[in-house]
This record gives sequence, C-alpha cells and structure tokens, in this order.
Amino acid sequence: MEDLIIKMNPWWKKKYNPKGIRRSKYLRLLENHLDHKNVVLITGLRRIGKTTIMKQFISDLIESGIDSKYICYLSLDAIAFNEYYIQDIVKKFRQINELRADEEVFLFLDEVTYKEHCMQEMKNLFDFGSAKVFASSSSATMLKRDTGFLTGRSRTVEVEALDFEEFLLFKGLNPRGLEKYLIEKYFLKYMELGGIPEYVLTEEAEVVIDLLSTIISKDIISFLGVKKREVIYDLFRLLCERVGKQISYNKLAKILGIHKDTVKEYVGYFVDTYLFYIAQKKGKLNERLLGSKKLYCADVGIKNVSTGFRDLGAIYENLVFLKIRKEKPFFVKKGAVEIDFWYKDNLIEAKFGQKLEGKQKEVFESFRVKKRTLAEDYKFFLDE
Repeated sequence: MEDLIIKMNPWWKKKYNPKGIRRSKYLRLLENHLDHKNVVLITGLRRIGKTTIMKQFISDLIESGIDSKYICYLSLDAIAFNEYYIQDIVKKFRQINELRADEEVFLFLDEVTYKEHCMQEMKNLFDFGSAKVFASSSSATMLKRDTGFLTGRSRTVEVEALDFEEFLLFKGLNPRGLEKYLIEKYFLKYMELGGIPEYVLTEEAEVVIDLLSTIISKDIISFLGVKKREVIYDLFRLLCERVGKQISYNKLAKILGIHKDTVKEYVGYFVDTYLFYIAQKKGKLNERLLGSKKLYCADVGIKNVSTGFRDLGAIYENLVFLKIRKEKPFFVKKGAVEIDFWYKDNLIEAKFGQKLEGKQKEVFESFRVKKRTLAEDYKFFLDE
C-alpha cells in the first residue's frame, strides 16, 4: 500500500506539472470552497475531466505555497486498496510524511464511491480528521448510499461537458481572433463532437463507445444488478432519438415490451450516471411531477455517436439546455404550442436554421417576461 500511495503523489519528491488543458471555471469553484470546512463532492459523467481538474488544483495549491507533503491524492478504485478503509489509507499517508493527527491535510479521494462506507468515513474525516476533503464520483446512485452522513457537511461541484468556449480552447482557438465564418464552421463541429475532452481532442468515436460501454455495463448493469442488458441499450438509443421531445413512459414501455415502471426506473439510472437530464413542464408542483417530461443528453457527442449526426435542431436545443441547465429551466406549453425554456422570468426558444413564425411566434411574444431570447446560432454560446 505504501508504494502505491507514494506513486500516486509524485509532487512529494519532485516538481509537479500536471497534464491537460486547464478548465479555469472549475478550478475557481474549488478554490472558492477552500475557505469552508465542507467536504467538496466533485461529480459528473465518467471521463469528463474530474481527475485532471483535481490534479491541476493540487498543482495550484502547491504553487500557492502549501507544502506538498500535506496534500494526498488517492485513486480509490485501485485493487491494492480493496481491503482497507479510507481512514487506514489516510493514516498510512500521515505516517509516510511524518504528520501528526492534528495537522491539517488536503485529501483528494478519486472515485470515492468504490468504498462501501465512504459517506460515513468522510463524515469522520470531516468531524475528527483535521482534513479538507475533495472527493469525486461518477455515479449519483452510489453517492446516495448513506447520504445522510454528510447532510449539511458537503458542497457539490458538477463537472459538465465542454461548453463552446472551452471547445475552442481545446482546439487551440480564440473566438476573438476568428472571422465569423470560421466560428460558424467550428460551431458546427462542436454540434457534432460535443464536449467529452478526449473525444474533442482525438475525434475518435471509439472514445465515446468505450465510455458508454463502461457506464452502462459497470455503473448500471453490474452495480445495480440489471438483468435486461439489451433492453438498457435499446432504451438508451431510443432516448437519444427523442432528445428535446416529450417522452411517454407508456409508449417507451410498449416499444420495448416491458413495464412502464421499469422504463421509469431505467431512465432514473441514466440520470444518476449523468447521461441524461430531465426538464419538467412549467406549472404547479403536481403538474410538474405528474406531467410530461423532456430529456436532454449530457453531451451531444454521445447522442451523435449513438444515433448519427442529424436533426441539427434537436442537437442545438440540447446545447441550449446544457448552457442554462443550472438555472433549472422548464418547458412551457400554451394550448398545443410549446416554447422550449423558461426560467426566472426568462423565455428562450431554440431555432437553429429555422424561422419562428405563425402561431408559435404569436405565443412566444404573448408571454409577459423580463427577457425573451431567440437562440438561433453560435452567438448564444459566447459570453460577451
């Protein structure tokens, strides 16, 4: 165990230069949490960059003057750690660096949910461990185990797919230095590739295929004991086809030949592994809970690899949702007319390559809102 811990923490012995392109907005979020004792839970889709961000933040801490011996990174999915509790591994780290139990340390626990009692252990570290804890997980289902242990003791940072400006950064481009026609060209590429960092850099579809196989096989089928393997994959493809459309659990159940409740349960698994997000219809609480739902993929590159690069209107709407997702937007219906998004008195309709006209235009302009936005091109995704 000692050799592995030392190998995982190269900054103890030499200058550390982490790999990867910096995603500054997440590094700032982690920095903002330094002043609070809370455990910081770093969540998000697999291979979205959580580990890279953690290691870049470790480098930032060292650059800020913190002695590297007080910083410990542990990848808890390592087989060598299987028989040990987290507290045992942390105790070994303190022993290696000759640190007293009351000396404050920075712990980075990657894939923490591989440890069955991780929530209780993190609570103990919070209460008695003289530690600032940053912990990552790719599964909300696993995080929900014993979640009560960290009530009032945690804050969450969800790492999302690259936004358009980050996409350009990963492609080595600066939008301020590009002509409009080039931005339009790269925006179409963004609509095709989405924002999985490795896929953006390599453009190899196998990256996404492998990612999906890992999530569905490992995090859903194996971990949750799902028996209907082919049904899970079929449902996933059906949901990708229906991005931006209202879904019916009954209709999906009939297509797949399974019970409606099973469909609802499986959709919940996809949401918990950050593959999809749900948008509810604007209305009273019971209308939101019982009414129609719309699903959006966590990354349009995943959708496109699964179903083909087509229906640009749906892809664009998906990207608009991802841009405003943290505002918890609803969709709006007035009679038979639907408007894509409403949040905090803001109304947004996504119309890529289409015109807003007829009854929909009339309804769109009839709402009394603070701000009304017609999103129709790349400009919606570039901050002023």
